[in-house]
Amino acid sequence: MASDMTRLEVLGYHHLNELDKRDITQLFELTTLYPVSSWIVTTAIKLRQQRKMSVGDSVIAATALTQRLTLVTRNVSDFDWIEGLSVVNPIEVIH
Repeated sequence: MASDMTRLEVLGYHHLNELDKRDITQLFELTTLYPVSSWIVTTAIKLRQQRKMSVGDSVIAATALTQRLTLVTRNVSDFDWIEGLSVVNPIEVIH
């Protein structure tokens, strides 16, 4: 499961090569994607009012909060201040 904002950020990365684009696109096709709803935007606004964060990060965090999902990211410190949000670094889980 992922936010549409995650798909935008990952596939919008300007240094992706064609093989990575294809593989990531296929991964997203197998993933449930959550659209950016007005409820998610309202939650993202509240997050941005509390602390400086990018629009993308706020929408991704708001999606996880509103859907009661665990946010998986290597940038745990960007999100660990958000009350009620479960955040996991997938690299640390592997080790």
